[in-house]
Amino acid sequence: MDLSGSVRQTPRTPPQLRTPEKLPGPRPDSNFADLHTSLTAYLKPEDLQHIESAFRVAQAAHEGQFRKSGEPYITHPVAVAKTLAQLHLDPQAIMAALLHDTVEDTTTTAQEITRIFGKSVGDLVDGVSKLDRIEFESQAHAQAENFRKMLLAMARDVRVILIKLADRLHNMRTLSSMAREKQKRIARETLEIYAPIANRLGLNEIYHELQELGFRYMYPTRYRVLAKAVKAARGNRREVVDRILKTISQRLEQFKVRATVTGREKHLYSIYRKMLEKHLSFTEVLDIYGFRIIVDDVASCYIALGALHTLYKPIPGKFKDYIAIPKANGYQTLQSTLMGPFGTPLEMQIRTHDMHKVAEAGVASHWLYKASDASLNDVQQKTHQWLQSLLEIQTASTDSTEFLEHIKVDLFPDAVYVFTPRGDIKSLPKGATVIDFAYAVHTDIGNRCTAARINTEPAPLRTELRNGDRVEIITAPEATPQPSWLAFVATGKARSHIRHYLRTMHFDESVALGERLLNQALRALKVDIKDIRRADWERMLRAGGGKSKRDVLADIGLGTRLSYVVARHLLTASDTAPRDEKLKGAIVIRGSEGMAVQFAQCCRPIPGDPIIGLINKDQGLLIHTHDCRAIRQYRSDPDRWVDVEWDPETDKLFDVTIRLLVHNRRGVLAKVAATIGDADSNIDHVSMDDKDGSPYTTINFTVQVRDRAHLAKVMRDLRELPDVVRIARLKV
Repeated sequence: MDLSGSVRQTPRTPPQLRTPEKLPGPRPDSNFADLHTSLTAYLKPEDLQHIESAFRVAQAAHEGQFRKSGEPYITHPVAVAKTLAQLHLDPQAIMAALLHDTVEDTTTTAQEITRIFGKSVGDLVDGVSKLDRIEFESQAHAQAENFRKMLLAMARDVRVILIKLADRLHNMRTLSSMAREKQKRIARETLEIYAPIANRLGLNEIYHELQELGFRYMYPTRYRVLAKAVKAARGNRREVVDRILKTISQRLEQFKVRATVTGREKHLYSIYRKMLEKHLSFTEVLDIYGFRIIVDDVASCYIALGALHTLYKPIPGKFKDYIAIPKANGYQTLQSTLMGPFGTPLEMQIRTHDMHKVAEAGVASHWLYKASDASLNDVQQKTHQWLQSLLEIQTASTDSTEFLEHIKVDLFPDAVYVFTPRGDIKSLPKGATVIDFAYAVHTDIGNRCTAARINTEPAPLRTELRNGDRVEIITAPEATPQPSWLAFVATGKARSHIRHYLRTMHFDESVALGERLLNQALRALKVDIKDIRRADWERMLRAGGGKSKRDVLADIGLGTRLSYVVARHLLTASDTAPRDEKLKGAIVIRGSEGMAVQFAQCCRPIPGDPIIGLINKDQGLLIHTHDCRAIRQYRSDPDRWVDVEWDPETDKLFDVTIRLLVHNRRGVLAKVAATIGDADSNIDHVSMDDKDGSPYTTINFTVQVRDRAHLAKVMRDLRELPDVVRIARLKV
């Protein structure tokens, strides 16, 4: 699908497609000559004839169509095919790339494509083409449905997503002709979906270019300022980089390692994300250059690493061995960050030539190098496993929007690697818990798990896993998934299967519970449930995207919808229900609402704090403090916000974290703990900074308090201890 727009005239009629050999040849403005040159390097003459036939059909179908930039429309599918030719994809994929917009944008049909060029090409074109015109509830829902179809087609044939990524890449390269709002929407979609998919499939060059272009159009001012700063710094640092390259090459020669050494500038989006995540200015980002060492074999990788460590000191905690444990997309490299000259951190990547091929082309290396070695087979196997997991998530998801949310979770690049009792490695996203691991092993194990052992020690199901953990799951025949698990699972597979089980096995119970909660909410607004008519429900369902009354009630019972919010929407939709000023009032938070109301871990609000509510699917209503930094990104989405206030009679204890700087003396921890207990507070968790030989140490306590007044008393009593130097409430 071409997102850059076109000015269309009525295309030629389909009968001309029956004899592609009689259609006119390539015009000079189509760029087909460049594509033909690329294809000649690896395809047979008979393959080229089929591809030229596909081109003639596409050229005829798009006759009279132009892009917003003024170029003939045919230049777009040719550019898409050329990107795939650089990956040496097979003739069927190249033909599908040339024809991928004909079904959607012209009178050509999928049946004609299949009849002329075969089922394989027809299936690929159909997989890439967007959905037929269907009435959707919203633009977001339509877009999610498009992604759903695309990803499921990809699960059947990975070439579908390779064509789609090449299509998106050319659209991003030519996005300047679009309106600003459309640029932002397409750029956001690229950063959130397409770039992560490219990364997940190991398409490194496409991944980075999509990120750079997405950044450029999403935040044009930030992009220009950062590009200017990097350009200004480039001249100052070139001499340093050249000197480091020469020094590295000399050291590797001393260790008799034959290697190709290159220096590379980090991508702007990578620098921007580092500045954003670590709150740094550009001048504080020192490691904007990295170095790549490509050697002949695996043994040379480790010898080269040792040589570099004798040259520059490694920074602790900044070494990753992706050769012994490859990433899920097949990426293999030794990565080490060293402290270079002038205190500049240097990022080193050491890999073999074969590893470099996989790192650059990922799953496409199968076509690009026609390789049959174990490393490339491993890439294909891991990709196949991930694609199959998409089908599992699809089965458990109820709608396309939910499916897309689950997929987004699994596209995050950061991962932890944990071991099964048999020594098999499971790759999970950062933040994954025991439950996620159980579902990664098998759905039945996830559904039946009751406890776990991590490194032979008993551990709660919500325990977050770390690299190298050995996890054993304990199951029971009568065990079932619990709604509370949704609050801490991290993978799309686990979340979708839990929700699917809760829906199918406990649907009636959820409906009954949801009805009781809704009745309670309506009574609080002085409205009888009998006053709500069927027409009111229908109006609310049309406005809010619900499928049926029972589905809405089940969602309330499961905690994915708030009874208070549904009650207000019903009364807003009602013509007969009394108008009450309470409709405009805030939702009262008591702290005992269960799964429907969650307290944000980033700011840990307690009674007395000014608070605001954020509607968050799967978590119900998420309560934040007004000044929480985590909510800034949602300020532009007012529909998700709900006014909330504390119930003055709350009797629940709330977690809050305090940080103390204390004298590093014997018994200080016991004194602090006793003081907290004397203040009628309970300690839920405690951690201390590593000892560094200084006379002071930092202790973090998670304590339970009733409200801000109670917290103030705890902190006041602690401040009176002679050993306490400083105390503060901690917010992430």
